[in-house]
Amino acid sequence: MPVQQSVSLVTLGVSDYAAAKAFYEALGWSPALEVQETTFFQANGVILVLWGRDKLAPDMGIRDEGARWSGIGLAHNVGSREAVHEVIELARRNGAEITREPADTFYGGYAGVFRDLDGHAWEIAHNPGFGLDDDGNIVLPET
Repeated sequence: MPVQQSVSLVTLGVSDYAAAKAFYEALGWSPALEVQETTFFQANGVILVLWGRDKLAPDMGIRDEGARWSGIGLAHNVGSREAVHEVIELARRNGAEITREPADTFYGGYAGVFRDLDGHAWEIAHNPGFGLDDDGNIVLPET
């Protein structure tokens, strides 16, 4: 079964959350959701997320070495826990480094993380709090 090409969220690890949020708002971006110092901006079919770099690195299973890791975590949301395993195993078989094996998450979902051949971190996640439409686009909950 082929895997659908999709980017659900782009998470930018930021050193100063308040300053980063103010910067994006100054550019005219309006937060769609803000939870525990995490801001979600709707960007067509992709969500841009601002989250503290000091929280993002350990969540991805990566030691923040600055130059080796950019502070960006890409996420692909899938429809089930089984799909998380399928994508992680595909990545593993194709040379990815698995930095976090699939497991329950702090937000009530299920996710694993791999680094692609160039070291880019991808979280493969099933989040029952975020819906997926028929095209695989993420749907944020109403506030």
